[in-house]
Amino acid sequence: MDEDLRALFGPSSAVFAALRGPEHELEEANPAFLTVAGDARPVLAAHLDRVYRTGEPAAVRHAGIDFACEPRHDAGGTVTGVRVIGVDTTGAEHAQRLMAEHRALLEQIARQAPLADVLDGMARSIERLAPREVLVSVLLADADGRHLRHGAAPSLPGFYNEAIDGIATGDGVGSCGTAAHRREPVIVTDIAADPLWADFRDLAGRAGLAACWSTPILGRDGGLLGTFAMYHREPRVPQPADFALARVFAGTAALAIERAEADRRAAAAAELAARVRDAAAAQAGRPHPERCQLGGAEGCAEPADVKIADSWGDSAWGCPAHVEEAILHVRSVFIASEDLGGLAAYVNR
Repeated sequence: MDEDLRALFGPSSAVFAALRGPEHELEEANPAFLTVAGDARPVLAAHLDRVYRTGEPAAVRHAGIDFACEPRHDAGGTVTGVRVIGVDTTGAEHAQRLMAEHRALLEQIARQAPLADVLDGMARSIERLAPREVLVSVLLADADGRHLRHGAAPSLPGFYNEAIDGIATGDGVGSCGTAAHRREPVIVTDIAADPLWADFRDLAGRAGLAACWSTPILGRDGGLLGTFAMYHREPRVPQPADFALARVFAGTAALAIERAEADRRAAAAAELAARVRDAAAAQAGRPHPERCQLGGAEGCAEPADVKIADSWGDSAWGCPAHVEEAILHVRSVFIASEDLGGLAAYVNR
């Protein structure tokens, strides 16, 4: 992440110039001053006059640059001109804003805020921080890994979000479907001319979208979690800072998605464990039931073929599908059907 932050902000630029006489003729300057001189000089003019007239230094801020104007003296102490030194603090301020936004997102994740709220807040943060207009979208991978679902896209039109909700992953499925399939960033600088957008070009045109850079969101195990996309209203080529921003926030999105998935699995495990306990209580003192007991509130009409138990001694009967679900999600559950060979038979089946 440190490398990405360096790419985002880089070093601050120093500005220097030495001006001579009451007309503030340029005697010496570095390239940074020459770059900003045209815009900054009208703002500095009154301050330069006052410093030259009074011999007292002055400070002024303009366009993210802090200027210090100091008098220049000859050997006798007479003011002969003005020295201008400036420091561009825009990068530092931008860094502080980004880190504050990023920290707030991490706090949301730690507090187990709903995933939709975290992703929506992340998208809005990037849109606020970007120096040029950008529209952010996050799509979430389906359990099958072959489709992408709407996650967050606060600034994209509703009809656009609805149209791409559920798109397949694969080459030629826009930037996001292709990035998900390839497991690598896909940069489309001009949607109108790129073959990856052939099937979605009209849709993008109606939404006013001209470029789309998509980054896959990958889990710690390399599995696909979704995609993170930055849309633009005009054709655009990304700069190194754009790639760095995408990597930083794709990583944050991965953390949020994996945390939400862990919470979902924990809740599912708790529900399944409760089903086993409830089934065991209902079965106490009764013979082998005919129907699966693990269907929960919705019930299950399949035959009860397999007996399972947990470390607390509770046992229940279920169909193969519900038994497998319990084994995969509840660590303390094991197969207790001796005639089926127990857990070893299941593992080696």
